Amino acid sequence: MRDVGSIPPSGRLLPPNDPRQYDELAGEWWRPDGAFAMLHWLARARAALVPPATRPGALLVDLGCGAGLLAPHLTGKGYRHVGVDLTRSALEQAADHGVNVVHADATAVPLADACADVVAAGELLEHVPDWRRVVAEACRLLRPGGLLVLDTLNDTALSRLVAVHVGERLPTVPRGIHDPRLFVDHRELLAECRRHGVDLRVRGVRPEVAGLVGWLTRRMLPGVGPAGSPPRIVPTWSTAVLYQGRGVRRG
Repeated sequence: MRDVGSIPPSGRLLPPNDPRQYDELAGEWWRPDGAFAMLHWLARARAALVPPATRPGALLVDLGCGAGLLAPHLTGKGYRHVGVDLTRSALEQAADHGVNVVHADATAVPLADACADVVAAGELLEHVPDWRRVVAEACRLLRPGGLLVLDTLNDTALSRLVAVHVGERLPTVPRGIHDPRLFVDHRELLAECRRHGVDLRVRGVRPEVAGLVGWLTRRMLPGVGPAGSPPRIVPTWSTAVLYQGRGVRRG
C-alpha cells in the first residue's frame, strides 16, 4: 500500500514530504525534545565543520535554514548568517534568533555569484524535488576557496528502513516527513559537486548509542532517570544511512 503521509494537528491528510507539514509543526522547532529534536543534534554537528571566519564580513548562507537551528552554534565564529527557506513561519523564528532571512527556493537564491564564504545545506537535499539543482545553486554561491557543508540521507534500502519505517515511528518524529524516493546517493552527490567545482568528502554519521537510548527512554517513560544531555552526532564507518559532506570550491 502506498504511504499517503501524515495527519498533522489540523487533521488534514498530507502526502509524504509535503512542505505544509512545517507550518503545521511550527511550534515544534525550538522544543529540544519536540518533533525536530534530531535536527538540533545535526545542527550542532554541522556547525562543528565550520571554522571561524577568516575575514571581516564573511557570509554564511544557510539553505533550508528552517527556524535557524544552526544559529546558536555559530555564535562567535564571525559570520553574517543568511538563512534561505520557503516556510515563512520558520523564517519568522529564524529572524528572532539573529538570522538574516530570505524567503526563496533553494534552487533560485537571490544572492550574487561567489558571495558566500560558507554554504550550509543541512537535512535539505532529501526534501527537494531536484537535489542536483540545489547543489548547483550552492556551488554558484560559493566564492573560490569557500566551504560547502551538508548532511543528508543516502539512497539505500537500509536508509529507508532506518529513517522511514523505524525512525518515523519513534516518539515525536512526524510521520510522512520524508519521501524516500528523494534520498541522495552519496556517489552521485560527489560527482555532482565535482562537476560544479567542489571537491566534497563524505563520512557516515549517527547519534551516539548511549545518548540515543537515554533520550528514547525519557521520551517513552517520562520521569524515569535524570534529564540528561541530548545525543551527540558521531562519525561512523558506513555512509549507508546518514552522512555529512564537507568540501572546498576550487579557485
